[in-house]
Amino acid sequence: MALTSDPPVDKTAHRPPGDDGTGPAPTALTIVPVRRPWRWVAVAATAVVLVQFGHGLVTNPGWEWDVFARYFATEAILRAVWVTLQLTLYGTVIGFALGVVLAFMRLSASPFLRAVSFGYVWAFRSIPLIVQLLFWFNLAYLYDELSIGIPFGPGFVSFDTVGLVGAMSAAVLGLALHQAAYAAEIVRGGVLAVDGGQLEAAASLGIPRLRRLRRIVLPQAMRSILPNAANEIVSLFKGTSIVSVMAIGELFYQVQVVYGRTGQVVPLLMVATVWYVLLTTVLSVVQHYVERHYAKGSTR
Repeated sequence: MALTSDPPVDKTAHRPPGDDGTGPAPTALTIVPVRRPWRWVAVAATAVVLVQFGHGLVTNPGWEWDVFARYFATEAILRAVWVTLQLTLYGTVIGFALGVVLAFMRLSASPFLRAVSFGYVWAFRSIPLIVQLLFWFNLAYLYDELSIGIPFGPGFVSFDTVGLVGAMSAAVLGLALHQAAYAAEIVRGGVLAVDGGQLEAAASLGIPRLRRLRRIVLPQAMRSILPNAANEIVSLFKGTSIVSVMAIGELFYQVQVVYGRTGQVVPLLMVATVWYVLLTTVLSVVQHYVERHYAKGSTR
């Protein structure tokens, strides 16, 4: 007696008519790979375009690679790269610090705080960055001095606006405030991506609110925040070139100064291009390792 409850299989039920099972065994099916001729056409066409582009880079004398090599690591260019990195660092740190505050204001139960946060994001995302930079650069036209004291009352300490908000300060302020509007939405989206049931469970266990935020919400939200935040940092890094309108000696401005003096536009533009590519690549590598750190426990 069989130990299983499965009914016996009738091996003759699915035989074709006239097949009594005594004939030769059927031959194995031949597997024919799918042919994709158009894929190979696309690969060949792309390869030809890339080879032609590379050949043009090497053989076209208009690129003036000797000029590129002469100016790529000069002292003036390296100083400009350092200024660009400073603008990116300050804009990122201040912008995301303010963005976190704005994000939690937007998530607050207070209608007033939500309205203030929404108004800030709406205003700074609506006004072009170059307009914001020029506004902060010309703040002295509106206020001769800034003071700290009693609101609507006497001031205790006063500062000259022209001396306080110079070109570099105005650039950092404009970049950071602009970045904060986008950072606020990135952080808010990451926090909303965390399942609310986890917060309810943590609250039922008596875990303090700040610890819930620090140990439960943010580690999970970072997986959603990091890709978008990295994109914003890269955009900010490249967007620092816009401060050239304020005559700040960042990378693009310095390149403009040099080719305005020498007339060698293309090789100097390539100097800026290669520096932007190199530094963006470094930021992308850092992004990869940070994302991998916060992905622990969520990927196999």
